[in-house]
Amino acid sequence: MLLRVKNLKKSFKENVVLDDISYEVEKGEVIAILGRSGCGKSTLLRCINGLEQIDGGEIYLNETLITKPNAKYKHWAEVRKKIGMVFQSYDLFPHMNVLNNIILGPTKVEKRSKEDAEQEALKLLERVGLLDKKSVYPRELSGGQKQRAAICRALCMNPEILLFDEVTAALDPEMVREVLDVIKGLREQGYTMIVVTHEMAFAEKVADKIIFMEKGKIVEINTPDKFFNCPNTAEARRFLNLAEDYVL
Repeated sequence: MLLRVKNLKKSFKENVVLDDISYEVEKGEVIAILGRSGCGKSTLLRCINGLEQIDGGEIYLNETLITKPNAKYKHWAEVRKKIGMVFQSYDLFPHMNVLNNIILGPTKVEKRSKEDAEQEALKLLERVGLLDKKSVYPRELSGGQKQRAAICRALCMNPEILLFDEVTAALDPEMVREVLDVIKGLREQGYTMIVVTHEMAFAEKVADKIIFMEKGKIVEINTPDKFFNCPNTAEARRFLNLAEDYVL
């Protein structure tokens, strides 16, 4: 088992955001997390990556507890070498060109040589069709290009699992496909991923498992085929009906 979340709890003052969340992720598995805005999806990812402090429960990576300091993971910086995250807002440094954005983590955190990091970064940029943009600055890129560069930055740390938090939400429709195609390619290469998304067709096609959340709880875990065609819960059926009405 690569990742195990057990009885996770998180509140912001009186607002319970995550209420006893438990699930597991196998190596090479792609999980799509669906649900209405505000149901706790993004907070869940941020807790897994240590960006939000949890109020209860446990998270294990390769059966090692990561939510408390231990012999293997003394600090969240160690965990983040293994769990990469790509954000909706890109978070590229505006004063650095694309290549330097990507190699910053490997050289500063992993202490890899600049030459080694650059070699890997160039391969990643070529893979996502951005090799010709290696020397430009974020302000010169489209939204889709920024997001692909952000994915390269996460990949250059060689994580064991990748978290994607609504990475297409801020993009124009014509740029969404180029980012989703990159994620599809990562799936084909066997990357383990947890993807928070509102792209229903993408989730149905790419995910191995759907986790549906509502009001801070996991309401249903199912295969894409069963979830989208015959969901087990009334909450999931209502959600899918609303999504269909919105598309229409």
